[in-house]
Amino acid sequence: MNTSDFSPALIDKLNGLEPHLRELIRGQDHVIPRVASVLHRGELGFTKANRPKGSFLFLGPTGVGKTELTLAFTRYLYGEENLVRFDMSEYQTQESLRILLGGSSDEAGTLGLAVKRAGFGTLLFDESEKAHPRILDILLQILDAARITLATGETLDLSAFFVVLTSNLGAAEVMQLQHAPLSTMERHVLAKAQRSFRPELFARITEKLVFSRLSYDVQLEIARQLLSEEMDFLAEKGLAVSCSPAVLPFLVQRGFHPRLGARPMRDAIEKHVRDAASNACLKRAIAGGIELVVHNAALCLRAKFPE
Repeated sequence: MNTSDFSPALIDKLNGLEPHLRELIRGQDHVIPRVASVLHRGELGFTKANRPKGSFLFLGPTGVGKTELTLAFTRYLYGEENLVRFDMSEYQTQESLRILLGGSSDEAGTLGLAVKRAGFGTLLFDESEKAHPRILDILLQILDAARITLATGETLDLSAFFVVLTSNLGAAEVMQLQHAPLSTMERHVLAKAQRSFRPELFARITEKLVFSRLSYDVQLEIARQLLSEEMDFLAEKGLAVSCSPAVLPFLVQRGFHPRLGARPMRDAIEKHVRDAASNACLKRAIAGGIELVVHNAALCLRAKFPE
């Protein structure tokens, strides 16, 4: 193999990966280069045979971008349909193994069906610490040999996938050590994760990464980005809406949460902006230039240039 074997389109795409992720994921600049490095190696084929393209353990509080980063790089490399996602809180009993791998010779299970449908991409196991130990055995097999045998007797080859495990382990430490050096926080969280996961599973994960809590300033950036996305969403619906300066502070006040990260911010922005659009449509008050404004402690759409 030499560099001439790689298409210019692939090289250009991989060169654009890290800037793309930095644009979408805020407050985790220490994580993104290490994620991009694993993705580059995997896409270029610089990985061991009979292993996944690469694997990650994303640790940290809720709402800080662990799942969002996984979605972002999968969407960029393959398309959103190639993200195969499992919520491990739904696989806490031994019986759930039958759900995952199938319970009889004619059942492929949720893993088999999803992998066959996607073909390649990313396997995401959210809240992996909640899975039953037998399920963790399956994850170990995937990381060790990129193969798994279904109840049907069929063996799946998972070497065309990246594998991501997320966990809230260490979330309390991240919040308590928010003013400590990043290296100190990472050391505490990784030590807790290492005690919680089986050593052989922990050792086989390519990158173990600790996500930081989102400060107010970072959440303000995220709110600005989410508001812009909402304006684009309304434009797709035929509503060309501008935004008054008071709207962003209004939304940040209602969406900021120091412990729950960006998720409440996203929910607040979607609710208030879309409620304003819905109310304007119901009142038939959307003709002409319209602006999103704060009025009587609520958002509303009004004519930008009233007659």
